[in-house]
Amino acid sequence: MKWIYILFLGFIVTSCNQDVQNNNAKKSGDMMIRISEIEIDSAYLKEYISILKEEAEASVRLESGVISIYPMFQKENPTEIRILEIYKNKESYESHLQTPHFKHYKTSTLQMVKSLKLVDMEAIDEETMSKIFLKM
Repeated sequence: MKWIYILFLGFIVTSCNQDVQNNNAKKSGDMMIRISEIEIDSAYLKEYISILKEEAEASVRLESGVISIYPMFQKENPTEIRILEIYKNKESYESHLQTPHFKHYKTSTLQMVKSLKLVDMEAIDEETMSKIFLKM
């Protein structure tokens, strides 16, 4: 009789663990990942970078749904900006667009941007992503 109880308990634990894994997969599958490719007018580069740094810092600090706003530039061409954007889900992204810091960034840099391309991405290895950020 004891072994039936142990077997039943093992089944329940395994089943619950599978449910947790499925829920985590759903959560990470809802993530929104984007790379923004931005070309900046060189006359505005220093000012643009200052405004972008403020916006990125505020987004990560104030918005729980913003996982990453990671700006960078090409070494050989600093007017070519790239931003790795990762949001918990599409709703977090939509909420981000309504924040005062994003609206300030968007309106104050409009004349500085020569081109903008938004490239939506899909993660290949979502399990490793959380480990990457823990290493910092």
